[in-house]
Amino acid sequence: MNDLKGRHFLTLQDFSAQQIESILELAIELKTRQKEGLPRHLLKGKTLAMIFQKPSTRTRVSFEVGMLQLGGHALFLSSGELQIGRGEPVKDTAAVLSRYVDGIMIRTSEHSEVEELAHYATVPVINGLTNLLHPCQALSDLLTIKEKLGYLQGVKIAYVGDGNNVAHSLLLGCSKMGMSISVGAPEGYHPQTEITNLAKENADASGGSVKVLVEPAEAVKDAQVIYTDVWASMGQEMEKSFRKDKFGAYQVNEKLLSLAAPDAIVMHCLPAYREEEISTQVLEGEHSVVLDQAENRLHAQKALLTLIL
Repeated sequence: MNDLKGRHFLTLQDFSAQQIESILELAIELKTRQKEGLPRHLLKGKTLAMIFQKPSTRTRVSFEVGMLQLGGHALFLSSGELQIGRGEPVKDTAAVLSRYVDGIMIRTSEHSEVEELAHYATVPVINGLTNLLHPCQALSDLLTIKEKLGYLQGVKIAYVGDGNNVAHSLLLGCSKMGMSISVGAPEGYHPQTEITNLAKENADASGGSVKVLVEPAEAVKDAQVIYTDVWASMGQEMEKSFRKDKFGAYQVNEKLLSLAAPDAIVMHCLPAYREEEISTQVLEGEHSVVLDQAENRLHAQKALLTLIL
């Protein structure tokens, strides 16, 4: 029985470990069938509206290709093409689009805008990224870890760098699945306390653990997964040189990697800035799974779309 049909996907916090696992299992099935040349047109006749108020490579392509492979159709809508960009209330956009399409994906800055869209829409809304959260990325990250290690419960993952939207969704997703997650970030750049507290509550229930640390070496000690992201996210370009100084000791390189488990995998949600948050040697080395991780955006989102639309 599918208990996800009609649900919004705004944050992994809204989903149980069993529900997340069901998405991952379907993703693995759909990925296998696609590679065998046996695509499943599970969304034939369905349409997804994709609202982009922030630029994207992976989000746009993975959702658009995913809908195509499932037999449906995706509409790209930039803010310049929508009346919402000229002052139309979000509630009106939500109501009207709900009359035309079967689902809405939005990539924007303010998380409150996604919540408002979901409140007034009568079709499922998917959070494609906000400044607070990036749940679709975390879903594909969990899929990648499950593929590479064979399990999630008890996996030790270290996130090194800025406590941003990717870190937030990883904290929530990993803690839901009984994983042990350590975040290594400079003082002043830790994840939001509210998110960390939610993750700790999840971990208490799932058997996982959550630590927020300052020293990157302490965070990655014996980790099976090392994860990093850009030091300056979209909208923070003016802070880039300042942040470069702050985060200099947080580069994922061979020295830091040597402190992790011998067979540790290295992840990055991309785009990556070589020799900043990650060295070229590690990004392109034998431990890196970043391209598999990027590909899994497609498969994880296909599973999500299938279950909620």
